[in-house]
Amino acid sequence: MRCLVTGGAGFIGSTLVDRLLSEGHEIDVVDNLSSGRLSNLADARSAGGLTFHQLDIRSDDVVTLVARRQPEVIFHLAAQADVRVSVADPGFDASVNVLGSINILEGARQAGTGRIVAAASGGTLYGEPDAADIPTGESVAHRPLSPYGVSKKAMIDYLVAYRELHGIEFVALALGNVYGPRQDPHGEAGVVAIFAERLLNETEVTIFGTGEQTRDFVFVDDVVDAFVRASTRSGGLVINIGTGEELSVNRLFATMAEEAGSTQKPLHAEARSGELFRSCLDVDRAKMQLGWSSWTTFADGARATLASVAQQLNEG
Repeated sequence: MRCLVTGGAGFIGSTLVDRLLSEGHEIDVVDNLSSGRLSNLADARSAGGLTFHQLDIRSDDVVTLVARRQPEVIFHLAAQADVRVSVADPGFDASVNVLGSINILEGARQAGTGRIVAAASGGTLYGEPDAADIPTGESVAHRPLSPYGVSKKAMIDYLVAYRELHGIEFVALALGNVYGPRQDPHGEAGVVAIFAERLLNETEVTIFGTGEQTRDFVFVDDVVDAFVRASTRSGGLVINIGTGEELSVNRLFATMAEEAGSTQKPLHAEARSGELFRSCLDVDRAKMQLGWSSWTTFADGARATLASVAQQLNEG
């Protein structure tokens, strides 16, 4: 199968590329390398079957590229993914996540692509759900509270429109807080990668607020498996991808410190304004529609992430 992966040099995208290549698929990767790294694709590029295109999805050239390469399936992961950046510069956020996504859809229309599997945001799509709606199912109203969440909701709306107008099938995976090897502990990094680097460097770890705020942390290999399953199953749906379990930041830190062999205690700082207090995804639809559920425990995932960050630090 010919596949195209946008954001394929990122930590989720490159892990997906490795999986697809191991199954014998032919891959085009589109990435502007603003946050992705070619080093993430080193093994994939040496194995063959991969063509890399350094290109911004906001460029009209990406429409031409997709139309010319004619992928059967597009995995759309390229995005502006930092909520704080979206608040500071919502126009930039929309240009990447909305206009960039339209470019991918237009290329798919011209190419005759049959299916798009897109990365949506389970952590922002539902806003601040009522306590009774946690874990949060896909039937809960989409009420994003940040420009990033709004732009991802708009992407889903365009996927629906192109399905109705042009027959392009889609699945939008509403991801929990994804973590794992290759996650950069700088820039747009999640808390797991940040804590891993600081624990290994024996530098201060800061928890904002009480630390009792919760998230649904899901390991990258589990997420990639969901993307692969969604390339051939279901259609026209938003599907949550998470563990269905809440994990507090305090518990996360304690587990990571134990895995790192550290006795360090975290510092607590003032809570960040606008931060959701609880987020957890109901994953029953993923089980029914994709035959998928997460299998990696947080302790195992944290151990793998710490090992990856340690290797990055050793390599300088």
